[in-house]
Amino acid sequence: MAELTLLEAVNKALAYEMAADQDVILLGEDIGVNGGVFRATDGLQDRFGEDRVVDTPLAESLIAGMTIGLAAQGLKPVAEIQFMGFIYPTIDQILNHAARLRTRTRGRISCPMVLRAPFGGGIHAPEHHSESTEAMFAHIPGLRVVIPSSPARAYGLLLAAIRDPDPVIFLEPKRVYRMLKQDIDDSGEALPLDVCFTVRQGTDITLVSWGAMIHETLQAADQLEAEGIDCEVIDVATIKPLDVETILESVQRTGRCVIIHEAARTAGFGAEIAANLAEFGLMNLFAPVGRVTGFDTVMPLHLLEKFYMPSTENICATVRQTMEYS
Repeated sequence: MAELTLLEAVNKALAYEMAADQDVILLGEDIGVNGGVFRATDGLQDRFGEDRVVDTPLAESLIAGMTIGLAAQGLKPVAEIQFMGFIYPTIDQILNHAARLRTRTRGRISCPMVLRAPFGGGIHAPEHHSESTEAMFAHIPGLRVVIPSSPARAYGLLLAAIRDPDPVIFLEPKRVYRMLKQDIDDSGEALPLDVCFTVRQGTDITLVSWGAMIHETLQAADQLEAEGIDCEVIDVATIKPLDVETILESVQRTGRCVIIHEAARTAGFGAEIAANLAEFGLMNLFAPVGRVTGFDTVMPLHLLEKFYMPSTENICATVRQTMEYS
């Protein structure tokens, strides 16, 4: 057991899988000598060599294309994109090739690759360094989209993503990189993909979130408990494919739901969850589904960032409004 940050947990998971499987290789901008922009791959090139931890040119479309080609030939590449704001040049390769390879070849070729990227705001970075466009990737058939919320989740879910035979977009909430530490047993035990995690039991209302916003959601649940509101909190973790059943079962017990994410409101992934609740859980709802989200604008710079990011106070206010609905 060791107390690790989320960043250290990512490093441990990569090291474990590289030691266990010679087919796992890493590639990305500055991930070798420098250990990555956030140092997620620090020390791995020294340990595993330049042939398995590869520094690439500053060309995201090239990184994606190389990763797909390596995966198609039986390797298990894990590519890093420095920030989610730089991920958009990869979409051509990801949408047209990685996500379609299994279907295009009628199952003869799969694409066991992972594309890692830090995402989200909260560190006072410029606009291209604060993106939360996970819903864009969730809309692409053939992809898994995984978002850890804690060191333990990052370790177990990254192991599972590397071992998965199909492409995984693995988005790491950079605000949580060094926020907290958790005891992690570096045993190589993966967590299941495609399932939500219930991180707090409750009876009055279901709060659904993922990534960094889980922490504000849990803080809000603590505050609301003092007011007599018992919140259940669900960490979605894998937003594609979505574990609808866990959310529906929770709402069946509580009768109310608020969804929290920092991405822009319009067509954010919270809308997909709300649509599923309307389609399959409407008769269990005592109130309309609430959403606490970012705004339909580019993340503002520095001083205004805190006004863009959903806060504990925003969550509490929406929960109270949902509880008072009649």
